[in-house]
Amino acid sequence: MNNRNRGKNTGDDTLFASEKQLTKLRMAVQDMQYLLTREYPEKAASELVGNRYRLKTRQIQALRGASASEIQISNRKLKQLKAEEVKEQTVYLDGFNVLILLESLLSDAYIFEGVDGCFRDLSGVHGTYKRVNQTAGVIQAVAEFFTKNEIHKLVWIFDQPVSNSGRIKQIILEFAAEHKLNWDAELQYNPDKFLAESHEIVVSSDAWILDHCKKWFNLIEYLIKEENLPANLIRTQ
Repeated sequence: MNNRNRGKNTGDDTLFASEKQLTKLRMAVQDMQYLLTREYPEKAASELVGNRYRLKTRQIQALRGASASEIQISNRKLKQLKAEEVKEQTVYLDGFNVLILLESLLSDAYIFEGVDGCFRDLSGVHGTYKRVNQTAGVIQAVAEFFTKNEIHKLVWIFDQPVSNSGRIKQIILEFAAEHKLNWDAELQYNPDKFLAESHEIVVSSDAWILDHCKKWFNLIEYLIKEENLPANLIRTQ
């Protein structure tokens, strides 16, 4: 029986729950945006800002996820679609990115709203994907979005090199068959490149994909703000 969760790490409340820590993080995000806008490399900028505010490793991880340059923010906003614009369209979903983020959200982990309006967490795949208690709830939430917004087709894209990617693909396809959903699931060796080069609508919060894709939809924002999905949300600006 699966009893795993994708929730908070020990110590996350200390790093993110107090107003003092949140104020420090928000100031760090402002500084980071300033440096990125002036074309400082992300790694160097995050080290500089992290040292200034004495941030811990997971705070720096949150800082990087929440930050972007002014050009990146503008570019991403220009390509972002509204919910009514995905109706009767084909949507490509960044499988592990969306799955793990929503698993974290449903596990009451901290979710960070970045300066680009995207939502990110502090989890990752690290070469192996393991289902958690919230996995089924995530798939159900995506199915409700798919049905309510009359999406023509949804294609889940997973990293083929990640262990258990074939298994989660099968779970997705079995769920779709059972509920008569027009879904597909594919394994790609380089899903980021595949999604960035696709002409279909992309769902992801991966910064590189958002910078290079043709058009995208902010599914996490939709679920939180339009469907009132409860989230342990931290706004970084």
